[in-house]
Amino acid sequence: MPQPIRLKDHERDARQVRRRVFVGGAVVLLLTMVLVARMYYLQVIQYEHHSTLAENNRIHVQPIPPTRGLIFDRNGVIIADNRPSFSLTLTRERAGDWRQVLDVVVEVLELTPDDRALFEKRMLQGRRPFEPVPVLFELSEEQIARIAVNQFRLPGVEVAAQLVRHYPQKDHFAHSVGYVGRINEQELKKLDPINYSGTHHIGKTGIERFYEPLLHGQVGYEEVETNARGRVLRVLKRTDPLPGKDLTLTLDAKLQEAAELALAGRRGAVVAIEPATGEVLAMVSQPSFDPNPFVTGISFKAYAELRDSIDRPLYNRVLRGLYPPGSTIKPMVAVAGLDAGVVTPQSRVYDPGFYQLPGHTHKYRNWNRSGDGSVNLEFAIMRSNDTYFYDLAHKMGIDRMHDYMTRFGLGQRVSLDMFEETAGLMPSREWKRARYRQAWYPGETLILGIGQGYMQATPLQLAQATALMATRGKWIRPHLLRSAEGRNAQQLMDAGMIDKVETPPDIKLRDDKFWDYGRLGMEAVMHAPRGTAAKVGATAVYRIAGKSGTAQVVAIKQGEKYDRNKVAERHRDHALFVAFAPAEAPKIAVAVMVENGESGSGVAAPVVKQVMDAWLLGEDGQLKPEFRPPQVTSEEARVQP
Repeated sequence: MPQPIRLKDHERDARQVRRRVFVGGAVVLLLTMVLVARMYYLQVIQYEHHSTLAENNRIHVQPIPPTRGLIFDRNGVIIADNRPSFSLTLTRERAGDWRQVLDVVVEVLELTPDDRALFEKRMLQGRRPFEPVPVLFELSEEQIARIAVNQFRLPGVEVAAQLVRHYPQKDHFAHSVGYVGRINEQELKKLDPINYSGTHHIGKTGIERFYEPLLHGQVGYEEVETNARGRVLRVLKRTDPLPGKDLTLTLDAKLQEAAELALAGRRGAVVAIEPATGEVLAMVSQPSFDPNPFVTGISFKAYAELRDSIDRPLYNRVLRGLYPPGSTIKPMVAVAGLDAGVVTPQSRVYDPGFYQLPGHTHKYRNWNRSGDGSVNLEFAIMRSNDTYFYDLAHKMGIDRMHDYMTRFGLGQRVSLDMFEETAGLMPSREWKRARYRQAWYPGETLILGIGQGYMQATPLQLAQATALMATRGKWIRPHLLRSAEGRNAQQLMDAGMIDKVETPPDIKLRDDKFWDYGRLGMEAVMHAPRGTAAKVGATAVYRIAGKSGTAQVVAIKQGEKYDRNKVAERHRDHALFVAFAPAEAPKIAVAVMVENGESGSGVAAPVVKQVMDAWLLGEDGQLKPEFRPPQVTSEEARVQP
């Protein structure tokens, strides 16, 4: 049956259309109102915020790294300066695939795979966003031209002019002044991120590291307007950086050279101190190295050659070299024995060529196997008689030995501003018990009395102990800084500009004359007919107080005599010598160590003499006027006690 045809309701359709138009209009009106409200919020209420963001897209604050302070010797000779150089920088955020860009750089400049690996290592180090990273230093004119021609292939790559650290003296001060190098990730975490913005180098060793806060300076900045590509269009505002402070060191370039010449290419160390002030006049560790390649990044091959060299040129023998001091400490042991009251200047010991502990058959040999007979204190120092000091050490005991030798700086860091210094070792009962879980034996005390056994000291510590003999126990820490803007190291510490280091108390003896006996024995070493260094002392135009020493590298059997022909060259004894001069008014104290030199008097003593001559003598071969002892008039002589 057919369905009825529905009639169209025009009225209802019209109402539906009107309703839909009304809803649609309301929605459009609502959306328009939301859009207007949002525009009002962004354009009016948030105007300051968004205008600042827009301005920041156009204006950037760029750091201006400060110029690093210069370093001079005591006479104004420049040791470390800053040399202008062109560097190749790469900004990773603007380079896209920066590894591919590095490949193009290597191709354009015709560099090696090692260079490519070094570039990538530098790019992967910690850095701040949009900070250009130097990948290649000291570009030549040809390299700059090649970069300019291929600039379209090198997004994010720029050639920048900057100052790079340079050491004109090369290897002469490598172990004292040190060098700067690129900031690594560990250092970046510790540094002030604002003050080191734009700075890529930091002091790594020596003075460069210890006085980094002074040498670095304060960062500056400039506000620049850039385009969409990040290119600088103009500078809007600039605040100049504060350059680092210039340092004047206590070192003397001429004396440093004289000390190096005196070593004559042998492995060893020389350190010279002015006793009255603690100023280090010369500090030589041989062989040395040129620090300049470390500034811009030394190649893997070149570093491996230095690191693996059997002569260890990177090793600072003055501060880190540990050697048995040998007989160089006998004057200090003598003074300690006098103050402890176990001997007097007239006390005598009979030397048959050896020493035996009561109730023991073991013989502790004197270097002179035939013996020196009846020996007193001054003669024992002059002849370096081991038997006398075996007996003295036995009478003192390890506890008093440790106490007195520690006062002379052994077994502790003695410097004021040389962070690399090692403490050495002055053994004690407690140390041996903790280290070996063993008791201390009397025989170990005996060999300690002649500077052997467990005892180890650096050349700097021996120089300081010698300076204490020269100043009669006045403690002044050795230091390398003479002044920074008119302030010395101690004043900088008092002002809180560098970390404070306490100075040990002066060595006070029961009787100040005890110093004289030790010093007279040292003078006899150089100037008495039977002194161990009499040949060297005979050529001096001034009085020297010195002491030789020999440090065993390998032990020899009981009763066996040392035969150099049976010992490999690098297993032969080290030669040591310490001295101060002029003996009556000391102006310089020197410690010398020659590795495998065998004879302190024959090898190390002439080095000491040459260093002292270079400092004390004028061109006429006589003492300089400022170093001559004061003359005593006849009237003053009559009132002398």
